[in-house]
Amino acid sequence: MHKKAERLKKVKAPLAAKVPPELQHRVPPGQTVTDRFPILTEGEVPYYDMSTWSIKTFGEVDGIRSFSFDDLMQLPQTEITCDIHCVTRWSKLDTTWVGIKFSDLLPLLGVKPEAKYVMFHGDNDYTANVPLADLARDNILLAHSFDGEPLTEKHGGPLRMVIPHLYFWKSTKWITGIEFMVEDQPGFWEQNGFHNYGEPFAEQRFSGDGFDLPEDEWHGKEFD
Repeated sequence: MHKKAERLKKVKAPLAAKVPPELQHRVPPGQTVTDRFPILTEGEVPYYDMSTWSIKTFGEVDGIRSFSFDDLMQLPQTEITCDIHCVTRWSKLDTTWVGIKFSDLLPLLGVKPEAKYVMFHGDNDYTANVPLADLARDNILLAHSFDGEPLTEKHGGPLRMVIPHLYFWKSTKWITGIEFMVEDQPGFWEQNGFHNYGEPFAEQRFSGDGFDLPEDEWHGKEFD
């Protein structure tokens, strides 16, 4: 698992992905559009007792807070439609999600002015770092529903991040905590050869030169 970037570094560079001309402005370089939803997971899929489930906010905040699922459902709910792009070269267009906008949760947390970065914590010791300024966008969600149905465990349910403007590894599944930080720190994949920021249209896949991904990296995986 931790050698994924090194393994992919050795793969011959793929041919350019074929995207219909009318979609090219929406699909980053090197991506293939799919109508299905590949399931790519590191570690076991966790299952939860929702009567005890919660997420924690901590770090550069006035005090640690904990939110149950019912607490979050009492907040304003937002539906977005967006395109998502996985670093393994698939893109899925016009996906629909429902959840809590990060910008609606933020005023409840007492974030200190010196906080500039966020580390999202997920189950299986997963982490992903994102600049706090990026999370002010109107389409950043703590999502609990996809395509009109509760988010399945395999796709990160009961709650995952949706950060459409970055590669989808930044959209942490099975979120357990939100940590506010003064200084940036690399998350799980960022410590293992992947780019610190991960902007799809700039193809920010890896932290150094000489890495690449095969076009079929996501083929053969489980799909919804």
